[in-house]
Amino acid sequence: MSSSEEPRQPRPTSGDNAILPKLVDVLPIPPTTQPVSEPEKHEMATTITDEPTLSHALATDDHEEKGLAQQEHDEEVADLGWNEKKEQISAPLVGGLDNEDLWLLVRRFNKQIYHVKEVPTAVPGDLDLNIADEEEFSPDKLRANIERFYMTVVVGLLAAVKHIVRLRSWRETRRTACFCTAYFVAWVLDLIVPLLTLTLITMLVYPRSREVLFPPAPLAMVDSKTGGVQKPKAGVLGSTESATGAPQNFKGEAVEQEASNFVNGFTSIVVTSATGKNPQAEPPSEDGSPDDSIPDPTRVTAAAAEAKDIAAGGKASPKHDKTKVPVETAMWTKMRPIMHGIADVSDTWERFANALSPTSPFPRDLYRIRLAALLLPLFLISLFVTSYMFTKGVTFGVGFGFFGDPLISRGMTWLNRTFPHWQKLLELRNTILKGVPTNAQLAITLLRIGEANKAPLPPPPSINEPPPERPVDITDAELRATGADAPLNATDEELREAMEHDPKTAHETGGADIDAAKKTKHGKHGSKILSFFKGTTKGAVKTAIGTDHARAKAGSNHARNRLGAIPTKDAADLVSGPVDFKARYKGKKGHVYITTKSTIPAVSFSTDQTIEKIGSQQREDLHPLWTIAINEIAEMKKVGGYGWKAKIVVGWSLGREVADGLEITDRTGNTSRVTALPMRDELFNRLVAIGGQKWEAW
Repeated sequence: MSSSEEPRQPRPTSGDNAILPKLVDVLPIPPTTQPVSEPEKHEMATTITDEPTLSHALATDDHEEKGLAQQEHDEEVADLGWNEKKEQISAPLVGGLDNEDLWLLVRRFNKQIYHVKEVPTAVPGDLDLNIADEEEFSPDKLRANIERFYMTVVVGLLAAVKHIVRLRSWRETRRTACFCTAYFVAWVLDLIVPLLTLTLITMLVYPRSREVLFPPAPLAMVDSKTGGVQKPKAGVLGSTESATGAPQNFKGEAVEQEASNFVNGFTSIVVTSATGKNPQAEPPSEDGSPDDSIPDPTRVTAAAAEAKDIAAGGKASPKHDKTKVPVETAMWTKMRPIMHGIADVSDTWERFANALSPTSPFPRDLYRIRLAALLLPLFLISLFVTSYMFTKGVTFGVGFGFFGDPLISRGMTWLNRTFPHWQKLLELRNTILKGVPTNAQLAITLLRIGEANKAPLPPPPSINEPPPERPVDITDAELRATGADAPLNATDEELREAMEHDPKTAHETGGADIDAAKKTKHGKHGSKILSFFKGTTKGAVKTAIGTDHARAKAGSNHARNRLGAIPTKDAADLVSGPVDFKARYKGKKGHVYITTKSTIPAVSFSTDQTIEKIGSQQREDLHPLWTIAINEIAEMKKVGGYGWKAKIVVGWSLGREVADGLEITDRTGNTSRVTALPMRDELFNRLVAIGGQKWEAW
């Protein structure tokens, strides 16, 4: 760490849970003023023990509650169950956190983080892995952000709406009566605002009160219109936290699949609207008719929309439609700020969720006390401020904001000139939510815990079988009532009937018109045409793969990078880690391996085939093609084994996964690119967590 570093505020650690948090941690003030006072100052760490951020400090802290990954290990790297089945992995890996919750965080981390760069300056909120202001845009990343928005914000809002519906329905009579009485007594006494703020403070300081005021119920079982029991849309209650109740093999999988299908469904609706699909106006079809011979065009994108315009006599060419190019340009130009805005909303939502219900090793009480302390003055002021005073204050603020532009503009100009970048100090992540992680920041902290204890966390296990369509076991943690009320005011028989599997429920829509619009059919001959093209494409793909081998031998670098990108069907070939990872470099088979016991920990690539049998640990006979010191890594980027169009074709025709690659850049700008890396996410997670770098997501 740089010797010129300014003194920092003491960092909260997991040990602070047992004592009253320090006043400086409770106050919503930035951990450092360096972004404003010294924006160009650089601080570089070499190892995780340098503790350049709160995340690094928590990872190396001596935790009160320890899991298997937090215990001392004698070996260079302890294998805690890499590539093992879920039942064979010891629990808990991290103290205070169920393995399923850990794997949920890692799975979503793998989907969210594509590209990271080292940040030499101070990071907001003393936590790294924030999203860069100049984050790169790609449609795939936009999709990932929309899916994340669904999993966090949409599902959270849906849960809030259903809680409100339950209260308004009067089905849980005693609970609603208590809310109603408290509200109107406060209304008579002019204490509505004190009541609301006191309720919020209570829920912050005493978390158990949340379950009393808002008893839990499986999201999919609550009818959003009546507040009563309904059959989950999936036809069975296979999960409690998803909107459909779909079955899942691992916690959170159902919500992740819902998010993916949410984007797919929205895209399908947009495409069918653009292509002019109108099932009510179509003539009856029969065998041998043109409709029976033509595949459904709604699965095609913009080209299908242009085909519809041409068939209707329109002019799809840009020569005739002068709005096409400027509108498309404007839309794609706005995509990056829109994507960034979606990510910011999701980040803030996750931070508030993690402040209300912190996860180990982050402090258990600190963030809730800070939020409650901010509400306390509002509660005290509301006891003395009348509605007249409040109205006068609000209307004065509106008037000043509307007519006071000359004063506001001059004040902002002076502020920007005197304190450049002052806005960064006032961001929520630097003040109210200081030190509160997003889910990605929480995940990288957990990964760093494993690396700090020489026990890399095993990746989330996978199951090829579909989840069983049987009801999930329900406990008081998922379904409860307040007082003497019955849960959702339903009998045991009604609850059991709602949970049991019904195969018809998932296909029920709002009417025949919705059924017709939703249905896609290729027709008998259309299916044959698609099968013919699929077989032809499969042969063409296999020919292209064979051609790549010839072109690689002839010296084509691009062909070399594609070698091995389509793994064999034998799943055992994919197994590697936690030290050695099968990969290729410039087309040559070998292993990427990580050494941590040497003088300078490093990541290297070797073509030595003995690594397959005896590994790379404690070996001096290996001669790597390249080596990068862990503390010299400045950038990492996940790259595709094939382009996105080729990936679609391979997935459709061959039904196989494409093994992608990873680019590693050191501080001098030298880049090493490994390809055909089946366990790319796992290698990326080890490298991003093992060193002392402060990262930024791009």
